[in-house]
Amino acid sequence: MTYWMAVYHATLQTGETIEYRDSKRYWWLQSVLYPLQAFVGIALHAVTGNEWWLAFPVLLNYLVAPALDWVIGEDRANPPDEIVSQLEQDRYYRYLTFAVLPMHYIAFIGCAAYIGTQELSWGGILATTIVAGMSAGLAINTGHELGHKNSRLEKQLAKFSLAVAGYGHFTQDHNRSHHRWVATPEDTSSSQMGESIYKFARREIPGSILQAWRIESERLRSRGRSVLHPNNQILQSYAISVAMYIALLAAFGWIMVPYIVLHNLVAYWQLTSANYVEHYGLLRSRDDNGRYERCQPHHSWNCNYRFSNLILFHLQRHSDHHTHPTRRFQSLKHYEDLPTLPNGYMGMYVLAYFPPLWFRVMNPRLLALPHVNGDLDRLNIDPDARGTLVLQYGRDGLREPTIGNLADTDPDATV
Repeated sequence: MTYWMAVYHATLQTGETIEYRDSKRYWWLQSVLYPLQAFVGIALHAVTGNEWWLAFPVLLNYLVAPALDWVIGEDRANPPDEIVSQLEQDRYYRYLTFAVLPMHYIAFIGCAAYIGTQELSWGGILATTIVAGMSAGLAINTGHELGHKNSRLEKQLAKFSLAVAGYGHFTQDHNRSHHRWVATPEDTSSSQMGESIYKFARREIPGSILQAWRIESERLRSRGRSVLHPNNQILQSYAISVAMYIALLAAFGWIMVPYIVLHNLVAYWQLTSANYVEHYGLLRSRDDNGRYERCQPHHSWNCNYRFSNLILFHLQRHSDHHTHPTRRFQSLKHYEDLPTLPNGYMGMYVLAYFPPLWFRVMNPRLLALPHVNGDLDRLNIDPDARGTLVLQYGRDGLREPTIGNLADTDPDATV
């Protein structure tokens, strides 16, 4: 490895030697530093005394980030197949996922300390708590990256990352249920066509918790152990959460109760928002025996926007993630002709929070997908919305929608 970027070499079967440099190698540090976004607002408040600055990171996430994605654009470059194994073995990238872990704790505890030691109005406390919860959503993303790896150390660190938001059940549900049932009606974490994000949240959040506990209970029972056994992977992460929360209560008093509760709810909402946009309406087909086909790249909405991928450890290359779940973030690939989101995740979150706009943009995109070809039966549809969708699009999905105009339903339209 030479220069300031690592250089990888491989020899092809033809004898030709190829060279690859990861131009994003040090840009990935954005994923490490982005959880500290809350301190931008805190610093501006400390300087000006204006509590509105405490909410500034909300503006950064939901307005500035989508704008940057639009301006900077996409990154469709892939590492050569012959280089992927070297990228996977480069410990630099692994160390980045280790380095971000204390950042999550610094953000969570730092915001708690600011609330606990400063004279803030309830509005200031609310703003600081929401921003802290947004950063905790990134901690769940880190837990997602770590929890998929076969390394014992990384699996243990995933529990600490998930503990920030008290979401220690995530790995069991995500790895053993979501990846098995993704893009099917059986998956509580796959949103359905015609289902608003608010309805999805009422199904997904409790469903994922119950599913995780069922999976962990069955695992322990198969080993002759009680669900309360110390080896319970969920309880191990929860124990870290409880210890940290008690310490904050002891240090800063009862104001920590609303802080912790709302902080965790915002973090849950961040995960729900990601789950909602990642598989909306997509469906795996079944064979004559009722078995679902293997998950393919087109069963996830993909996104190559450079800025948001650099602050989310490539989470948005979700198609390759579901095809190769243990693949590390730096090696995830872009595929051509995939279901593609018209903006990065944060821009799509904003769109999802306004269901009529979401449906107007995303439903025509669903129907225009090559493997769907306008057939509603090839989509994962909310049963309560099926009648409305048939009336709107026709049984074959090809009839012109009854709302909006052709420009509004252009599958290539952007947010």
